[in-house]
Amino acid sequence: MIRELAFIDVLYLIAAMRWTLALTAIAFAGGAVVGLSVALLRVSPVAPLRWLAMLYVHAVQGTPLLAWLFVFFFGLSIVGITVSPWIAAAAAYSIYAGAFLGEIWRGCLQSIPRTQWEAGASLGLSFTEQLRHVIIPQAVRVAIPPTVGFLVQLIKNTSLAAVIGFVELTREGQLTTATTFRPFSVYLIVAALYFALCFPLTRWSRRLEGRLHVAR
Repeated sequence: MIRELAFIDVLYLIAAMRWTLALTAIAFAGGAVVGLSVALLRVSPVAPLRWLAMLYVHAVQGTPLLAWLFVFFFGLSIVGITVSPWIAAAAAYSIYAGAFLGEIWRGCLQSIPRTQWEAGASLGLSFTEQLRHVIIPQAVRVAIPPTVGFLVQLIKNTSLAAVIGFVELTREGQLTTATTFRPFSVYLIVAALYFALCFPLTRWSRRLEGRLHVAR
């Protein structure tokens, strides 16, 4: 039955934001673990490890995120493994985020002048010690803007989880549209809520970038 768009519907949309944020947090945490491993392997002096990390990055970045969602949610059910939308979405987004964060952080590590690596080596530091004491502290400052930029992108990309029945902001918008038949109004509210999530992050990134003097 079609009904009018009411204030309670707006509250439902706002409430659905918590699942968008929860999925983003899980995906970013999982992606950070994978991404850090990928970044370190990409700058490793061991060639096979670099090739393995490169293969992972190319495989994930060359595949649509939607395909990963389908693989975990629909694909695993073919072999008899039932996966909930939560687990499927968390796994797919973590793999996706890991590839992109790995490349972002790899670029930040390699942006540090080679002389810094040589200085660490001249002090007798091992490769791990060079990363820990010399390279990573400098790379963190460089990594802040692109990392927050990817986080904003990740928040918006969680909308794709609606296709496997994960009820986040976009899926709630679809359900509300189906009962009110007011797509323009509903999705205008959805867009405003996404903006409310993403804009403060962008502002915070710029403020933090200024504090840490990233440009220096």
